[in-house]
Formats: sequence, C-alpha cells, structure tokens
Amino acid sequence: MPLTTTGDLVTRARAAGTAVAAFNIISLEHVEAVVAGAEAARAPVVLQVSENAVRFRHGRLLPLARAALAAAERAAVPVALHLDHVRSDLLLHRAGDAGFSSVMYDASHLPYAENLAATRTAVDWAHGQGLWAEAELGEIGGKDGRPPRDAHAPGVRTDPDEAVAFVAGSGVDALAVAVGSVHAMTTRTAILDHALLRRLATALDVPLVLHGSSGVPDPELRAAVAGGIAKVNIGTALNQAMTTAIREYLGAHPHAVDSRSYLRAGREAMARTVERLLTGTGLTGPAPDRP
Repeated sequence: MPLTTTGDLVTRARAAGTAVAAFNIISLEHVEAVVAGAEAARAPVVLQVSENAVRFRHGRLLPLARAALAAAERAAVPVALHLDHVRSDLLLHRAGDAGFSSVMYDASHLPYAENLAATRTAVDWAHGQGLWAEAELGEIGGKDGRPPRDAHAPGVRTDPDEAVAFVAGSGVDALAVAVGSVHAMTTRTAILDHALLRRLATALDVPLVLHGSSGVPDPELRAAVAGGIAKVNIGTALNQAMTTAIREYLGAHPHAVDSRSYLRAGREAMARTVERLLTGTGLTGPAPDRP
C-alpha cells in the first residue's frame, strides 16, 4: 500500500472521533511487529523513530528509517513515518530526505517563552519542507531516564489558556498535552485528568496527542479518545512485551544461541501487543478509503 502521511491519518481520525496509534520503533523487529499487529487489527498506524532511538543507532537515522519505509510501502494497511521527540536541529533537518511525513519538535523542557520561540522556528522550517509538525506543552516527564515529577503536580499539566496562545504563536499542526500520563511507565496505573482534556479539546482547533500511553489502562485510553485525543504514542509497552518474551524463551531454552529463535519470540509478542491495543482501546484510526 502506498505510504500515507501522519497528518492525513490524524486529521481523519479526529474527524471520525477516533485516534490513530503511533508506536516507537528501535529495531527491525519493532518495525515488523508493529506492521504485523496493525495488519491483524486492520488498522492504520504510525511508525515513530525518536531522537533517542537514533542516538542508540550511533546517530544514524537512515538504516532504521529505510527499513520502516520499506515495511510501510509493503503493508496491507496505511502506515506513516514520524520523527519523534526531536531536539537537535541537525536531526530535524534530515527528516524529509529520510522519508518522514511529520516531526515532533520537543522544546518542552525550556521555559514557555523559549519553548514557543524554538518551536515557531522549527515549525516554520518543517512547513517549508511540507512536513506536519507536532509539539508539546506541559511536562509529561519520564524521558531520558530522569525520574518524572508527579503528573498531577501544580505546573505540570497543560494550561488551556496557555495552550491556545502556544498553538496560535507556534503554528503547530498538533499538540501533545500533559493530562496525567508519564513516559516510560511499566505499570498501567496512570489516571488521566479528563475534565482538563475536555477543556483543551474545546479550546484548541488542532488535534491533541497523548504521550506516555503505555502506562494508561484501556478504559482510560478509551475515555481519552472519546475526550478528544486523536494520536496516541506507545513505546514502552512494546519493549516490555519483547523483553518478557525473550526472558521466558531463554529461561526455557538456556542453551539457545541462535538469536533468531528468541528475537522471533520477542517480535511475535510485540505484534500481539500492537493488535490488542489497536482493537481494545479505540485506536482504530480513520476508516480506510474504499476503491
């Protein structure tokens, strides 16, 4: 199926009252698992490469991007490529040539005025390249191994009035909001502020994105989609599935040395996780176009 764009998937999902799932990929096994899970669920999906993943791959973007692009072009469901949590302008400027249709520029660690200025510059560049641009306002936390702040502490969550000004001033196409989720959670215990989410959805005219969704239980995710979230980012859940499956395989086969055996187990576990999340939480995305 021809490669689609993140902007198209998210815009159409929002119009349909659904959300599209965006999964962070690190390895070829992640790529194959996400596509297989999406095909099993018959749902569109976004493959995301984060700046951290690029750093893990020795700073090289193209090997993983080319693998994702090849898998997306051969998938039986619509697949888009997204460059996630970019802080490096050098990496940002490589997005278009690497096949990405969208970027998430992350200056959320900066004070508001600096975040706005940096995001405005990044968005202007992205739009000039035909790229859809996402940014973050508030403190979702949990990135880079740093301990997160309480997701409901004062000043952490996204303020609706500030968000309106930020969207208008930055020109972003979508906004990741802090409403109670945290990056890198390994337990699904996050409780979202649905009243705040409704206020944000009412106040803003751009799609809303939920980061740190691995720690959000299914009922909370379904409520978030119903409340206005149009893109849901998931990463840690895949890594948990893969690591657990590999541990179990090696525990049962202590003399195994062929990496294909345990990587297959990890890949299949991730694919099952993708399918379950897509079918069980309303992350079905827009209905596919009919010929």
